[in-house]
Amino acid sequence: MSKTVLFFRHAKSDWNANYLRDHDRPLNSRGKRAAGAMGRWLVQFGPLPELILCSTATRARSTYTLASKAGAWTSDVQYERELYHAMPQDLLHYLQEIPGDIQTVMLIGHQPTWSMTVALLSNQSIDEFPTASMARVDLQIDHWEHSVPRAGKLVWHQFPKRLAMSFYE
Repeated sequence: MSKTVLFFRHAKSDWNANYLRDHDRPLNSRGKRAAGAMGRWLVQFGPLPELILCSTATRARSTYTLASKAGAWTSDVQYERELYHAMPQDLLHYLQEIPGDIQTVMLIGHQPTWSMTVALLSNQSIDEFPTASMARVDLQIDHWEHSVPRAGKLVWHQFPKRLAMSFYE
């Protein structure tokens, strides 16, 4: 048996928007389109997450909202403020706390932590982890508490520039 982790980096943010803190930076129009396209793509190529842990940053929450709406995902979502400044070891701790009946979890958040955690879990580095990209790591474990370095395999890494135009409705 195995468990699946989907790492979803927030979509492209708007550096020209009016915001007081980095935490509040919104998505730009390209980011909004990419989030929806990735949501639709995941429906076809899956698996869909049963549980989503999402950073509370505005750009991460908006990425989740747009992707899940476009893909009609029915996943449970939990917003976790600590994901905003999380390090790879923090993400392992989150994974180790996932309920046992969950097979697929998605983490929505930020670079460089996402690519560092993929490399830690799979022993495979990703040179580029652009905005709105997703990576799938299958962990060769029966229980989430066994989420440890090198427990998994990188199955795929997808990002908006690789998608067919049909995903951009």
